[in-house]
Amino acid sequence: MRTSTAEARVSLAIRARILNEAVVVDLRDGRSVTAPLTWYPRLLHGSARERRNCRLVGGGVGIRWPDLDEDVSVESILAGRPSAESQASLRRWLANRRALADKRMQPARANSRAQGARRRARG
Repeated sequence: MRTSTAEARVSLAIRARILNEAVVVDLRDGRSVTAPLTWYPRLLHGSARERRNCRLVGGGVGIRWPDLDEDVSVESILAGRPSAESQASLRRWLANRRALADKRMQPARANSRAQGARRRARG
């Protein structure tokens, strides 16, 4: 079996950002690729701060948004493949986000032993 001698060139990202409801990835070869934000539900549900916090991984092979636990490969954007996350997985992730947000909104509880000790020390 003969194979082509032409090698597939790997496109690497040099920057990623979210603009106007789209993920924009600038590639090392000078191109910019845009994908709709709706392709990546975790990015869609993320805050502006969470969306800004991204980093290139694998020397530009992919992009990671650690606050949203989202990874997108340059190859998938170029191929036109949206996120493959299931609806069940997304629902669990959204529920967990809501639970964490609710927990952060609760007033901090002081350790009752430490409070009692402080009261006794004041006297």
